[in-house]
Amino acid sequence: MTAETVQRWGSTLDSVVVYERGALCRRLAQGCVPPDGRVRVTGLPRSLDPGSLRARVPGDPGVRVSEARVEVEAEPLGSTAPDGLRHEVERLTEELMAARCRRDHLLCLIGEVGALRPVAPPRRRDAPHRRTPVDAWLELAGFVDERMTGLHSRLTEVEEVLSRTEHELEVAEDELARASTDSPAAHVATTVSALLTVDTSGSTAADGGAEIGIEVEYGVPGAVWVPTYRLGFRHGDSSGRLVLRASVAQRTGEDWNGVSVGLATADLQRGTELPKLRSIRIGRRQPAPAPSGWREPPAGLAGLFTGYDAAGARPSTATAAPVPAVGGPVPPPHPAPQGYGAPPGPAPAPGGPSPESFAGAPPPQAPARTGARRGPADRSFAAAPAPMAPAPPGGAVPPPPPVPPSGPPQPSGAELDYTDLVLCGPEAQGARRGRLFPGSPFDAVAAEFRARADAVAALPLPGYAVRPRESAGSFDHRFDAAARADIPSDGTWHTVTVGEIAVGTHTEYLCAPSVEQTVYATSVLSNTTGQALLAGPVEVTVDDDFLLTAALPTLAPGAVRRVGLGPAEGVRVTRRTSGRESTSGLRNNITVLEHEVHVELANHLAGPVTIEVRERVPVSSEADVRIEERAGWTTPDEGQGPDHHAPGTRVRRVDLPAGGTAVLEGGYEIRMPAGKALAGGNRRS
Repeated sequence: MTAETVQRWGSTLDSVVVYERGALCRRLAQGCVPPDGRVRVTGLPRSLDPGSLRARVPGDPGVRVSEARVEVEAEPLGSTAPDGLRHEVERLTEELMAARCRRDHLLCLIGEVGALRPVAPPRRRDAPHRRTPVDAWLELAGFVDERMTGLHSRLTEVEEVLSRTEHELEVAEDELARASTDSPAAHVATTVSALLTVDTSGSTAADGGAEIGIEVEYGVPGAVWVPTYRLGFRHGDSSGRLVLRASVAQRTGEDWNGVSVGLATADLQRGTELPKLRSIRIGRRQPAPAPSGWREPPAGLAGLFTGYDAAGARPSTATAAPVPAVGGPVPPPHPAPQGYGAPPGPAPAPGGPSPESFAGAPPPQAPARTGARRGPADRSFAAAPAPMAPAPPGGAVPPPPPVPPSGPPQPSGAELDYTDLVLCGPEAQGARRGRLFPGSPFDAVAAEFRARADAVAALPLPGYAVRPRESAGSFDHRFDAAARADIPSDGTWHTVTVGEIAVGTHTEYLCAPSVEQTVYATSVLSNTTGQALLAGPVEVTVDDDFLLTAALPTLAPGAVRRVGLGPAEGVRVTRRTSGRESTSGLRNNITVLEHEVHVELANHLAGPVTIEVRERVPVSSEADVRIEERAGWTTPDEGQGPDHHAPGTRVRRVDLPAGGTAVLEGGYEIRMPAGKALAGGNRRS
């Protein structure tokens, strides 16, 4: 079955779910299934993870996809391929190199002309002294001056051209870097498609030639997002409008045009396999080990290549590894183990025979298969050459190597991955011929695309932005945008409006005059929804006027937090203190420190306000030190409210009408033994 005989279906990108890093894309394709059931769905990006490909037929339980795999096709681009930015960069690069060559040539000429000096002919020993030809010296100086003037004029012009070309090249390179990556690479057009096998035996509609729809889902790296908000409310209202937005950046290699966008805080690469707890048995009787999946190569395997060897030398015999698909990696040659004669079967049970009898060295054990995407380092061969042990000091004879246990070798996890096994051809060396070894052709080909896609994770975050995984904590949340959006694959931030969230809000004014005699306006937000709000920047709008951009903390369902709105210039506060020290007791053995606090408030706003004034009293853990407070100040309740208060905090709430004033009196007395003193002195504010 060749690529030309498989029916091609075009696909359109329908929805994307962006995770903490990476995204899951869903494409839709539609058509009539051919009699052989083989369909090629085109339009997939080059950076996709082949292990994440999924396909299904929605709406018809009688039709199912029995096989799905990724295939890559490459063909040269025509001369009329649209690639203006890249050609412009190449043209400017050539012009820059030519300008530098001209500048270097002129600098060389200037150095040569500037080095011209008059040299007198050597005088013989018996010859008399001769007069210096001044005219010749002046003529040479005039020649040098004329040539240097012309060369410096040309050098100035070339340096101007060089500076202008460097600037144009920087602009073109920046435009190329910011341009969408949804375009073919230079000189080669790569087509990634999903080769599906559709089984229509259980459906009568599909057998009659009716069209069916197929959903193809795959994961791609190179997509990140952070939440942003816009809060709008009016003075005096008890509710506000919180618009959830997201800054999304992606460089997946395909433009997301008109797609449904979902935003999730989960880790797309997190493993989901449960650990297996095996029993421990005591005694001689043990359960039979599972088959190792290895069997002896067929007899006469080396004889299959006798005719190939007798045909003579090939044009190139340096390649000792199988030839992969288009753009695939060429595995490096290394000692050939006794490879598999057939694809391996189930994974071996623990405690089986050691693989050291397999070509003298154990095969590398691959990690357990999880949801994580594997990199090129996970594709290892069946065995690696055993390192040579260093010679012991003193010329001692090294101990003999241990005798390897008998039994068939145990293949590793990488060797049991059927999709990654490659059959070595006759060009391979030695015992590698005709055997299967791990080596997927997709790793090296897609490494550059994935590395370029993962670069978006290093983008600088917007102000006050927090990574979703950091603010979500131990819970995962998902937000779905209300409308479709366009997000190009250019690696820059794009804003997507997710939806509007109803939150409870009211404005409170706070001041701590003992620290700073300024009144601050705050907005108290309460999350009345059943979904958490992640931390991020929030643009605050009051009465349709933009106020500032603040940091919104994480709000769990039902949580209440405070967002600062800055100083309230229309509310003034003034604080004065006074202190007096005296003694009491029968023998004047008790020192009394009396502190008085005088706070004045003035409201110059157009409406009434409620101000919370915060003061503090000393806190002591010694029994012989007593602190007596004046009435009117209360201890804040830690069970309610969005703030956490330090010990000794006292608050007082005052309602002020427009243009009103208020005076608050407070203070405390400290009674302690006369032999003690406060740290820093007794007379303090």
